[in-house]
Amino acid sequence: MRIAIMGSGGLGGYFGARLAQGGADVHFVARGKHLEAMRSQGLRIEGPEPLHVKDVKVTDRPADIGEADVVLLCVKLWDTQQAIEQLRPIVGPRTTLISFQNGVLKDQTLRAAFDARQIMGGVGYVATTIEAPGVIRQTGPMQRLIFGEFDGSRSPRGEALLAACLAGGIKAELSEHIQREIWQKFVFLVGLSGTTTTMRKTIGPIRSNPQTRAFLLDVMREVVAVGRAQGVDLPEDFADRAAMERADNVSPDMTSSMHHDLERGNRLEVRWLAGGVVELGQAKGVPTPLNRAIHDILALHAEGGPHA
Repeated sequence: MRIAIMGSGGLGGYFGARLAQGGADVHFVARGKHLEAMRSQGLRIEGPEPLHVKDVKVTDRPADIGEADVVLLCVKLWDTQQAIEQLRPIVGPRTTLISFQNGVLKDQTLRAAFDARQIMGGVGYVATTIEAPGVIRQTGPMQRLIFGEFDGSRSPRGEALLAACLAGGIKAELSEHIQREIWQKFVFLVGLSGTTTTMRKTIGPIRSNPQTRAFLLDVMREVVAVGRAQGVDLPEDFADRAAMERADNVSPDMTSSMHHDLERGNRLEVRWLAGGVVELGQAKGVPTPLNRAIHDILALHAEGGPHA
């Protein structure tokens, strides 16, 4: 199975390394110093389960890969359109595309560019950071990939990717309810990213203070309301129970990648997270005042700038 990893940062680099370790024919797309280091030193994963993929197939020219069986889209959301244009030469009529990006708008973008029958849904869970060019550090034990057909079927292509993931030691699942899985992550992610970035704190103090805890919960309740209005099979009390339970069980030092991006002066994914909730809520007449507040508060930082 020839797998192209479009975006070889924390998520794409980590899972791509595991797939390569398991014997899949993995081709990474990277750039800059990360690309140079992967070419000269391979790709190293540090953390709970370290590994070193010495012979890495990596390029900054996706067209050099040839037609892929599977493309895993792992770039930041603001790079999606550029990535789509770059990967067109490697997408053939039998190529499967799966976005493991954040949010729920990502698959709409793929469907606008490719045949919807080529697209599967995906959710990725892993805490990583690029420690140095060619080196990805896993900062917690959790790693998980969930993917599936949007019609709920267990397809041969899904089974083949599942086998490749399991061979590489990835905790993978072929889901028959992938749309719900995507939204379940979205609920927590919007709450985590919105609160940690606007308050510039980790989750610990936010969940411990009664006022900020209530804000976090209400942000996530808005996401659930929008998802249910969109026809997603989310329990009405998902924010109160499952999402808050997760917020209470993660490390108090946990924060969001958007918070890190703000501190580093990078662009923010807020347009597709809190902003996505607002957009989808407006389409269904669901009020989302707290997510609008987050989107508005971060508007001046959305395109990046001096370190916050």
